[in-house]
Amino acid sequence: MENVLDVYKRPCDPDYPVVCMDESPRQLIGKLKKPIPAGAGRLEKFDYEYERKGVCNVFMASEPFGGQTDGENN
Repeated sequence: MENVLDVYKRPCDPDYPVVCMDESPRQLIGKLKKPIPAGAGRLEKFDYEYERKGVCNVFMASEPFGGQTDGENN
């Protein structure tokens, strides 16, 4: 862990960018029943039952010291 933290302490170098990778598993679900619409003075109501539709992994790669935000391409 200390070796990884030492990488973040290095000065920013465009020739050797720091790229971080993360993975998060997610369950894919579907609704079995349609929600009951909201009425005057009432909130929309949802049922707690769901249908399993599998799982997936979400991967993210980022360059934390690249100096770009909001998807800018300089």
